[in-house]
Amino acid sequence: MSGPGEKGGPEKPAKSEQPAKSEQPANLAKSAKPSGDGAATAVAGASGSEVPAWRAIMQGLGPRGLGLRIGAPILALLISLLITMVLLRVTGADPFSSITSMVDYGTTDNSLVDIINRATRYYLSAVAVAIGFRMALLNIGVDGQYRLAAMLSAALGGALTLPAPIGQFLVIVAAMLIGGLWAAIAGVLKVTRGVSEVLSTIMLNAIATGLIAYLLNDQRLAEVRPGSNNVATAPIPEAGRVGPFNDVLTALFSGPGLALILVGGSAVIIYSVHRRQAVSNPGRGATPGLVLGAVGAVLFVAVTALVVAPTLADLPGQVYGLLPLAAVVGIVFWVVINHTRFGFDLKISGLSPTAAQASGVSARRMVVITMVASGAVAGLIGMPELLGASYEYSLNFPAGLGFTGITVALLGRNHPAGIALAALLFAFLDQTSDVLQEVDVPKEIVGVMQGVVVLTVVIVYELVRRWEIRLQQRTVADELATGHDLAREAS
Repeated sequence: MSGPGEKGGPEKPAKSEQPAKSEQPANLAKSAKPSGDGAATAVAGASGSEVPAWRAIMQGLGPRGLGLRIGAPILALLISLLITMVLLRVTGADPFSSITSMVDYGTTDNSLVDIINRATRYYLSAVAVAIGFRMALLNIGVDGQYRLAAMLSAALGGALTLPAPIGQFLVIVAAMLIGGLWAAIAGVLKVTRGVSEVLSTIMLNAIATGLIAYLLNDQRLAEVRPGSNNVATAPIPEAGRVGPFNDVLTALFSGPGLALILVGGSAVIIYSVHRRQAVSNPGRGATPGLVLGAVGAVLFVAVTALVVAPTLADLPGQVYGLLPLAAVVGIVFWVVINHTRFGFDLKISGLSPTAAQASGVSARRMVVITMVASGAVAGLIGMPELLGASYEYSLNFPAGLGFTGITVALLGRNHPAGIALAALLFAFLDQTSDVLQEVDVPKEIVGVMQGVVVLTVVIVYELVRRWEIRLQQRTVADELATGHDLAREAS
């Protein structure tokens, strides 16, 4: 068949110069840079509407300016500290002496070890939740996923005697598989039957609790500990355990290791800040980014050399040997989400399934993959405690870490660095809650303080984000009204 132009009639205007409406989201998705803000910009441009506040909070979309990114959480923490002091005064306590007692107790050597170990578990839990958040999926079932994975992998590790590191590797992989498969149930139910992942994961938590209670019995996978009512899986053999990380910390934060960290960290900070400034403000040159990066590098060197290194190089207690595992998980999460095609597809599927479908991304497939990835990371939550301290799953195994991870992920804005700081803050508050009783303050006030911190940070961060967007819109409107940019381009 011949086309319309071959019939010799008058040719129609070149309508094909502009892409069809159905192709615009695809072109935007394919041409956008796979970065954190790129996905939001692409989808916002395709839909012509701003990202809703609740979705922005879940997916960690915040201010784009570096100063606002740093200043907003600092302002929020100051406000939350003020509110906390008011609450302490209302309860009849002296807020200054209470906070001083918490700081004094939390900075002792033994408390620092406990804070680091708690923060390691909170960090893994928050990353597992954040993976779902980046696709607007509420994985409430992290708690059941990690407890079931820890119990079954502990039973497996206690039943086998394998040389290191095969034994540790087998237990860790088994935990990831169990967590991923348990989370996959919610993903499959969502894409096949339309079941909300919130409801299904809550029910899966209850099922996991019942399943653990059934299996953790001396007639099945556990045994009664002599002289107590506690039941536990068989202890993991010596070859399957992971030793403390203290010797490595001492080597890292003293001598040549410390010098390498200071130089490498400073270089990374200067390059990152310079690159961000060059992308966001291409017309200002390299000087502002280099100066700001140098300031950040000086602060990093001062804090690391004067505070962090002397503290971590000589800790009295045993730090979890799987502490590096949490760091690796955070780095992989950041790289995959921000610098891979998979991460871009995941974010754009959460922001706009329609745009993702138009660009050739199966949102249904991404839902299942995201839930499996979240569950696999959730399976790692219990590993530092299992392989580094308890060596068995018992009735005393830490519970409730999945729900703490939700608040830590929200507080850290789903960013690995923010999650690390939030995990340390929550671990500090939990560790110092006991000392409040000595100053006649109920320890439950710590839960209120954690809630105040999360709400304040979320609200302030969102307000600053909206203010920045309105400021940008007003600036663009003023420039369009005056023709400022057009005149500059013409010249």
